[in-house]
Amino acid sequence: MTSPVPSVPAVTSLDPEELRFWMTQHEDLTVLDVRSAAEFETMHIRGSYNVPLPLLSEHTDELAARLGSRVVLVCQSGVRAEQARQRLAGAGIDTAYVLTGGAPGFAAAGGDVVRGRARWDLERQVRLVAGSAVVLGLAGGRFVSPRIRLLAGAIGTGLTFSAATNTCAMGKALSAMPWNKVAEEPTREATILQLPTRDASAGKLQAS
Repeated sequence: MTSPVPSVPAVTSLDPEELRFWMTQHEDLTVLDVRSAAEFETMHIRGSYNVPLPLLSEHTDELAARLGSRVVLVCQSGVRAEQARQRLAGAGIDTAYVLTGGAPGFAAAGGDVVRGRARWDLERQVRLVAGSAVVLGLAGGRFVSPRIRLLAGAIGTGLTFSAATNTCAMGKALSAMPWNKVAEEPTREATILQLPTRDASAGKLQAS
């Protein structure tokens, strides 16, 4: 009796060096940066498109209909890009890749990036707020009231839930803060509808 051949898991990550090669070889490549507009403004891969994760989540099917056969998703560390990949997979795009190390990893590998106004990335802000809340909760519980320790427990519970569900409510809340806004926030019309369509990408390949 022949043993069943184990299925090989699909490759869903791409290292920066490979992306640099793809950018010189594949005209059908689309690089989507799913970070906030403020993070994108601070530093992004040259030629990438900014479609923040909330916008992508709201218009996944419409976006998927425009994407070609080679898509790379970028964020700060890979967490949001993986969420975007899963959403696109649900819409029929099963050839999207998550860039290992995110935009900082690409820059560190010598990739071509555009730099703007310096600001903390969203994930660093989440760590600062969560850590500060835990410290305040423990200190307040010791010197003010034991009930304040509940704050530290609430933050720990929230972080555990965030890891289990691969979401981040705190990050979403922080993204709405004034310092994380730019003059013109991305909209469906300014981002998704400006992406090259599948037909356009195919035409470029045939002409080359």
